[in-house]
Formats: sequence, structure tokens, C-alpha cells
Amino acid sequence: MHFMVGNAADVGWVALKALLLYLTAVIGFRLGERRTLAQLSPFDFVAAVAVGAIVGRVPNAQDGTYLNGLVTLVAVLGAHAALTRLRLLPGLARAIDHPPRILVADGEPVATELRRCGLTQDDLLVILRQHGVTDLAAVRYLVFERRGQTSVIRRDGTGLAAPPGLVLPARPR
Repeated sequence: MHFMVGNAADVGWVALKALLLYLTAVIGFRLGERRTLAQLSPFDFVAAVAVGAIVGRVPNAQDGTYLNGLVTLVAVLGAHAALTRLRLLPGLARAIDHPPRILVADGEPVATELRRCGLTQDDLLVILRQHGVTDLAAVRYLVFERRGQTSVIRRDGTGLAAPPGLVLPARPR
């Protein structure tokens, strides 16, 4: 029966380690940038998954102490904070974040950009419907943003302005 339930005396310690690691992770995310959980970029997602793995794994590991978990959490959250700061450097920002892409220009889909983003014509139609667009001709630009959201700039002037630094094509391709 011991192989099913283990040592009952250890259960309290496992629960305490889990609670402490959870609180440490919450404090770490709270001290981090607000964007961490509000706008998950790929490196934000990796950090969140890593923290979840640490909080879930360390308390159950035979040799997993709270101190081991704390050091691991601090390393992951510290690396995440450093990467967040490095994104402020233009050269590194290009390497870390995807640039915005024009998916529709002057009512015409830009096929090369759709392929580059891994989107199909059907995906494009879904995105447009989500923005309340039923006629492709009404769209001046559809921008696929850095974090995967889309912005519609309509021909009638409603919608969002083009993001700063976005190079808009002269003609659709």
C-alpha cells in the first residue's frame, strides 16, 4: 500500500513547498512587467510555462527543496526580465519579436504575407468577420501585429491608424 500513498508525513511538506513556490511565482510575476500576463509574446509564454512546470514539479520531487525551486524560479523570472529589457534595443527587438505584416492592402489580400504568417484565405475571412468586415473592398489595410492580434484600417477612415514604424506597401502584391 505504501507505493500507492507514499509516506503520509511527507504530504504536509509537499503542500507547504507547493504553496510557497506558488506564492513566490505570484510575487515574481507581480514584480515583473505588467505586460507579462496581459500580452503573451512567445518569450512570455515560455516563462509562464516554465514557472508552472517549476511550481508543479519541485514540490513532488524527492530532492526538490523550496530553495531549489526558489533559485530556479528566480533564474527563469530574471532571464525573462532581462529579455524584456533587451527588447528595447532595436536590433534585438527584431530578433525577438515578429514585425507587423500587412495582410490586406487596398482591399486586396497580400498573398506573400499571408503565406509568411501561415494564414489561409479562409483564416483571412475569419479575421475580417471578427472585425465586423463583410466586404474586403472596405479594408484599406489589415495588419497582423507583433503579438498575433489584427488591426483593421478601413477605407472610410474608421478603425485604427497604422502602427508607428510600419512600412505600408505602395501596391498590393
